[in-house]
Amino acid sequence: MKTIILYIAFSILSLGLCMAQTVEITRGNKIEVLQKQKKDIVAQEKEELRKEVEEINERLDNKEITLEKANELKEAVANKHALNIENRVAIIDNKIALLERDEEAKVENDQTFVFSWGEDDKKEKGNYRDKRTTSTIMVAAGLNNALADGQSLNDSDFEIGGSRFFEIGWVWNTRVFEDSNWLRLKYGVSFQFNGLKPTDNRYFVEDGSLTYLEEFPLNLKKSKFRMDNLVVPLHFEFGPSKRIQNDYGDTFSTYRKFKIGLGGYGGLSLGERQKLKYEEDGKNVKEKLKSDYNTNDFIYGLSGYVGWGNTSLYAKYDLNPIFDGSNTEMNNFSLGVRFDLD
Repeated sequence: MKTIILYIAFSILSLGLCMAQTVEITRGNKIEVLQKQKKDIVAQEKEELRKEVEEINERLDNKEITLEKANELKEAVANKHALNIENRVAIIDNKIALLERDEEAKVENDQTFVFSWGEDDKKEKGNYRDKRTTSTIMVAAGLNNALADGQSLNDSDFEIGGSRFFEIGWVWNTRVFEDSNWLRLKYGVSFQFNGLKPTDNRYFVEDGSLTYLEEFPLNLKKSKFRMDNLVVPLHFEFGPSKRIQNDYGDTFSTYRKFKIGLGGYGGLSLGERQKLKYEEDGKNVKEKLKSDYNTNDFIYGLSGYVGWGNTSLYAKYDLNPIFDGSNTEMNNFSLGVRFDLD
């Protein structure tokens, strides 16, 4: 069952990566896109004209220019934008005519979707669309540990420096409000690899429904316990962003901006394994032990991050105990650095 889940998860990530490829569209769709561009051109030029007329009126109100000069300037900008519309629409009409004659014709900017890392759209101007939802790869790594009730880091059963975690996933970022970017919803799918390194020459022993730490009979060079999870993270991200205006509308960028993300995650355990290294009769022995270890199959917890741009300080805490049943309640937690690779 876990193998099937793992296969599905890799398929989801592969699908996300495939979004990076350009999507071919049919002739009908190409023409439809071009027709939409014509309407956008008219709207854009009218909006630019409105802004310029407002600036002229401001100058007139401030008595920087006379009424005669203001009317002259308004006529000039009106003629300019009328010619802009005429020339730009003519280019689109020529492309449409070419496609109607030849379906296989190569038309500049004739692709609707181009993958964009993050919110700074890198599409060619002729096909610019402000995407309310973008996607990216997320990578996080740092220190990991687990504590039982009443324990502190000072008396933890696991080495602080030797216990680590790694997480990688595909994250979608959706602007909650259409014309504002102060609140974003971040969600996706992630693989978590949480490692624990027991102290005092110990390792995990599974005895029926019980799992506990026991001293190894020989001197351990390495004792490492790893838990692999597949989770669906969900965060509300807050923070300022820069509104970028251009000829084709507005977009938003969080480049070099402060942000806070609060939320959690839920998912499934994919498996547990233990690595032991020791010397026996003068020979180095490496053991890789894979078992259920009575861990909980369902994973859920709280997580959050505080950062600047694409880099954040990241923390997560499993609300579910590592081991189920009558085992000692012990909760996994992590602290590290997160990178959203926009």
